[in-house]
Amino acid sequence: MPTSVTQSPIRRRSLGGASDVARGEGAAGEDAENRSVTGRRRSRKVRNPYYELTKPGIAGFVAITAGVSYYVGAGGSPDLMAAIHILAGTGLATGGALALNQYVERAVDARMQRTRTRPIPSGRMTPQRALSFGVLLLGVGLAWLGGTVGVLPALLTAISAAAYLGAYTPMKSRSYLATLIGAIPGGLPALIGWSAATGGLELGGWVLFGIYFLWQLPHVLSLAWLLRDDYLAVGFFLAPPTDPHGHRLGRHLLYHSISLLFLSVTPTFLGLTGWIYAIGAAALSFAILLLCTATAIEMTDLRARRIFLASLLYQPLLLLLLLVDTLPR
Repeated sequence: MPTSVTQSPIRRRSLGGASDVARGEGAAGEDAENRSVTGRRRSRKVRNPYYELTKPGIAGFVAITAGVSYYVGAGGSPDLMAAIHILAGTGLATGGALALNQYVERAVDARMQRTRTRPIPSGRMTPQRALSFGVLLLGVGLAWLGGTVGVLPALLTAISAAAYLGAYTPMKSRSYLATLIGAIPGGLPALIGWSAATGGLELGGWVLFGIYFLWQLPHVLSLAWLLRDDYLAVGFFLAPPTDPHGHRLGRHLLYHSISLLFLSVTPTFLGLTGWIYAIGAAALSFAILLLCTATAIEMTDLRARRIFLASLLYQPLLLLLLLVDTLPR
């Protein structure tokens, strides 16, 4: 979050008749902060705005999720070129969808503290260029998938982008249900990868979809609580607006984490993974459950932050367990 240069570190240290030395130290501190903020702003400007539009961290993670799902669907014996195509096509399409989302939400981004430095609201890229770039990237990604691993993975990717841009994005300003809708495109990489491996949508792929879907809910809801003031200021209802103390949100976190605990071990009972995966997934999900139980008792910023940070670790570790312990089919 950018620091305003008007918030000087002097902090009114001259109260009570402080000496000129104290004021001098404050001025020096202010100069240092001004230089620091200027440096950070320059570093942001140096970064390529096209690169920023794609949110490469998120796009890369979505691509990896699809790739791991392909690996599980292939029974741990994937075709290397197909895996590369899935990673590339999904990554490009996701980057395009993320760029288009920033185009759609450019006016709101300009009003939020944490998003106003993005390429469009900061003036580093025109909306028209962002729109053209997003459409191009999404189209290339879909064509790549369709031409290399099949029509079904490409179709599912297109559905994911449509749900993200056409349902989740506008729903954020209308209903708390946007959180559930937004988790659908977040879970679809499971089916994209699975269908590329099997040519269909069997139960195993839907179970992976359910795990990815449920993982997002503690992640997004905890973040929604932490950013509730910023979201409400622009009319986003990612946390229940009639729940000022977080009681309802805490209960929802608990329900979702219980569901995640049971579903996360299901791949082992379907014969997709071994017991190393099952034990590891159960341990990870139980840790999330304990953290969510605490917020159900009393919601605080500290407890929500713990869930958010734990959720950042959960999914990569779960994917690693899938890679380590997928069984031949």
